[in-house]
Amino acid sequence: MTGGLLGGTWEWLADGSHWTGEDGVWHRLAEHAYVSGLALLIACAVALPVGLALGHLGRGGALAVNISNAGRAVPVFAVLALFMVSPLRNSGYVPTVTALVLFAVPPLLTNAYTGMREVDRSVVEAARGMGMSGGQLFLRVELPLARGLLMTGLRTAAVQVVATATVAAMVGQGGLGRIITAGFNTYNTPQVIAGALLVALLALLVEALLVAADRLLAPPARRRGIRRTP
Repeated sequence: MTGGLLGGTWEWLADGSHWTGEDGVWHRLAEHAYVSGLALLIACAVALPVGLALGHLGRGGALAVNISNAGRAVPVFAVLALFMVSPLRNSGYVPTVTALVLFAVPPLLTNAYTGMREVDRSVVEAARGMGMSGGQLFLRVELPLARGLLMTGLRTAAVQVVATATVAAMVGQGGLGRIITAGFNTYNTPQVIAGALLVALLALLVEALLVAADRLLAPPARRRGIRRTP
């Protein structure tokens, strides 16, 4: 049975007709990437400035993080359902993007704030003693040292958004989720598995690209594996 499902999944993926047209994989992949990318960009624009600023100032961070974490308790389906009974129900991708933004903000804001607060205070004080202004301290000391946690939060949010963007199909929008729902509607299990596999591969690809970007952004000494001496 398992072999039959795997074979059927491979046959579905190998069929060129499933990759072209408005219902094809490439078109659905483009829709999925658009929704995921837009939601992630908006979430970064909202969460990162707040988290970095509060972490730099050391004020109000705990409250902001607790409020953002409340978003974790709000089911994505609940947000979509509320939009579906609101005047915005025919507003395209707005419901899906809004739900995904709420889902992505907590890890971004939490890691941005935590990364800034975990910067070695002795390094910060030394930079102040050298006469650095607040802006110089933020850009040249705190932000580079907080980069690791920032990228971790970005990777977490990106993978979650890509995986969760399949819910767009539940409200009649596009994306790879449409392949899965179409498989359910026609009782085509190999198609359902193929759609899920495509979503998983896209999430892994996004993770790999962000890991590569993290390594490129790392200081040269760290990329060479050289430990700096104090």
